Amino acid sequence: MDTVSNAVHYVFLIAAACFVLGLHLMNHPRTARRGNTLSAGAMAVAIGATVWLVAHENRITSTGWLVLVSGGLVGAAPGLWAAREVKMPAMPQLVSLFNAVGGGAAALIAVNDLLQADHPAALGARVSLPGALDIVIGAVTFSGSLVAAGKLQGLVSGSPVVFPGARLLNVLLPASFAVGTVWLVLAPGSATALYGLVVVALLFGVTMVLPIGGADMPVVIALLNAFTGSAVAMAGFVLDETALIIAGMLVSSSGGILTKLMADAMNRSIMNIVIGGFGTGDSAPAATGSGAPAQVRAVSVDDVAIQLAYARKVVFVPGYGLAAAQAQHELGDLAKLLTEHGVDVSYAVHPVAGRMPGHMNVLLAEANVPYTQLKEMDEVNPEFPQADVALVIGANDVTNPMARRPGNAISGMPILDVDKSKSIVVIKRSMGHGYAGVDNELYTDPKTGMFFTDAKKGLTELKAAVGEFVG
Repeated sequence: MDTVSNAVHYVFLIAAACFVLGLHLMNHPRTARRGNTLSAGAMAVAIGATVWLVAHENRITSTGWLVLVSGGLVGAAPGLWAAREVKMPAMPQLVSLFNAVGGGAAALIAVNDLLQADHPAALGARVSLPGALDIVIGAVTFSGSLVAAGKLQGLVSGSPVVFPGARLLNVLLPASFAVGTVWLVLAPGSATALYGLVVVALLFGVTMVLPIGGADMPVVIALLNAFTGSAVAMAGFVLDETALIIAGMLVSSSGGILTKLMADAMNRSIMNIVIGGFGTGDSAPAATGSGAPAQVRAVSVDDVAIQLAYARKVVFVPGYGLAAAQAQHELGDLAKLLTEHGVDVSYAVHPVAGRMPGHMNVLLAEANVPYTQLKEMDEVNPEFPQADVALVIGANDVTNPMARRPGNAISGMPILDVDKSKSIVVIKRSMGHGYAGVDNELYTDPKTGMFFTDAKKGLTELKAAVGEFVG
C-alpha cells in the first residue's frame, strides 16, 4: 500500500470510530442530535476519502467519473429533499425506503464483485460465502422494506395479506436460499446461481412482509434495519473493508436489540411476528361520535379545559393520531401553558407508540418539549394513580385495559395504565379501532370522557379555553 492508500485506510478507521461514538451519543435525546451530526460527518469524510483514493489510483475513465458524479447527485438530491420536506407522520415510510436503499446497495456490491471477478472460479469461500449472504439479506431487505413502506403509506393494505400456499412458500423460499448459497459458494462463476439467488430473495422479501399486519410495523422496521446492517457488513467482507464491516455490524446489532425490545413491548416473539397475521391496519370500521354506544360519555372543550385548569398533575399520552394530525406543536403549547400555571405535566411514551421505534420522542422533540417531561412506560405507570387527568391523544391499543385479560388479540401486551388515573380524556375523531382491530375498553370506562375532534383542532381549542380559565 502506498502513502495515499494508507492514509485513506486510517481515515476509514477513524470514521468507524466516529460511528461508534455517534451511536453512543444517540442513546440520550439531549445528545442525539450531536451523535447524528457526528455520524453523518464521518460518512461524508469516508465518501470523500474514497473519491480521493479512486482519483489517485486512476482506475476509471472520464465516462466513469461522469457516472460517479451523476449517481452521487441523483442520490443526494432526493435524500436532501426528503430530509427537509417529508412530514413527521411519514417518517416511518421514509425510514423503510432508506432501509430498502441500503439493503439494495449492499446486495449490488456483492453482485458486481462476483460478476466482475477476473477468475470467478478461483474465488474462495472467504469472498463467495459473504457475497451470497450479502445478496440474500440485501435483496430481502430491499423488497421487504418497499412493501413495508407501501403498507405504512396506504398503498398496500395494512391488514395481513395472506394467499393460499403463502405459509408453505415462506418455508420453501428460505430452503432455496440454503441451496442457492451452497451452489454459489461452490461455483462462484455460475450466473444461474447468482441471478436465481437474487430472484428468490426478492420474492421472499415480499412474501415475508405481506402477511404482517400494521400493528407489528414498528417491529418490522427495526428488523429490516438490522437486516440492512447485516447486508452492509457482508459487503465489507466481500470488499475486505474493515470500516464497512464495523458500520454494518453497529447497525445490525443495534437494530437487533431494538427489534427484541419492540417485540417485548408487545409481548410477542419475533418468530410470531414474522409468521404474520396480526393487526387490521386502518381498515377496521369505525363508528362516529354521534353513533357511539350509550355508555360512551362525550365531553366538550369547556369540560376538558376546566379539568386541566384545576388539575395539579396531568399526563399526556400521545399516539399515532397526534402524528397524523401534525398536532405536536399544539400539544407542546398546551403543556407549556399548564406548566406556567403550576401544573405538573409529563408525557407517557409507550415503546411502540406510533409506527416506528422512537416516533413519539422525535415528534415531541420537534415541538421543543423538554426532555425531562418525556417518560417511558415503566417510569410513568406508577404515576397514573396520582394523575388528576390523563389526556390521551390518538393512542389506542397501548392504552387498552383488555390487554390484561387472556384470550384476545393483545393479551399480555404491556400497556400504559391510563385507566388508573382519576379522570381520563380521549381526543379522537371517532370510535374506530386501533391496529389490533379490537375495541378499546378504556373508552367505556365511567371515568373517561371522549372529546370527538381532530387532534390539532381540539388541542388548539383546548389551549384557548384553558387560557381563559387561568388568565
